[in-house]
Order: sequence, then C-alpha cells, then structure tokens
Amino acid sequence: MRHREIAAVVLCSAGLLLSGPAAISTAETEPAYIDHTEWVQWGDLKSLRVYPTALGRSQAAIPGTQPQQNQAWSQVLTLAPEADIPGMQSQFNCHWQFAEFVEPGKTSWNLEPWRPVVTDAELVAAGCNPGGTEEPF
Repeated sequence: MRHREIAAVVLCSAGLLLSGPAAISTAETEPAYIDHTEWVQWGDLKSLRVYPTALGRSQAAIPGTQPQQNQAWSQVLTLAPEADIPGMQSQFNCHWQFAEFVEPGKTSWNLEPWRPVVTDAELVAAGCNPGGTEEPF
C-alpha cells in the first residue's frame, strides 16, 4: 500500500476524511523531465533557458520518445506559461530530439521568442536556432 493510501485509510478510520480520497496531481505522478527554467535578457533579446533533469536528458537521447517530449513541454509551460507562443514549442522539440546527440550535457536548452517560425526542416538545418546563431549570453 502506498503512503497516500495508508494516510487515506488512517484518516477515514478517524472520521477525518469527509469527501473521499484527494486526487493525486499529475505533477506528483508524472516524471520530472524539466528541473527549472529561467528567462534571461541580452540587450533587447530574451531567451528562456530550460534546464532538463537527468531523466529528461536520458529520455531526449532516445529516439521515439514523443510522449515524454510532450510531457516535458507541458512542464516547461507550467514553469514559464509565457513561453506558449508560436515557435517556442518547435524549438523545444528540436532541442529534445537533437541536443543530447549534438552537444550532450549542455547546461540548458535555450528557446528564444524572437526567432522566426520556420518549418521543421529549416529548424533542424539551423541547429534549432533559426534566424541567427545561438545567443551570445
């Protein structure tokens, strides 16, 4: 029996649980692929630094992990909801699919809202950084 189930049984026995067991949130049961995010700025340019967990990095290094990639993006949006703008998810997906192959262990995967929205092929050809090289900061 899991810890929460034991706690629910104890509370029910004591007559303290009035509305049934509480739902376990997705965040508690979903594997953590993203440790944290951080917005940084250089001049007029903003960048969202996404710091994957060790599990996120290991999953990103495995082809065919689309469900995990989608969960990881959802975690990014939980941490930085303002990242939900055109082009940002495509940049993230590109980093998920290629960053650990091209530059394993890179400290953060950097997503920039100022980059143009391009096709997947153009995104890959640009090393996930369409519209210019990786930011210098």
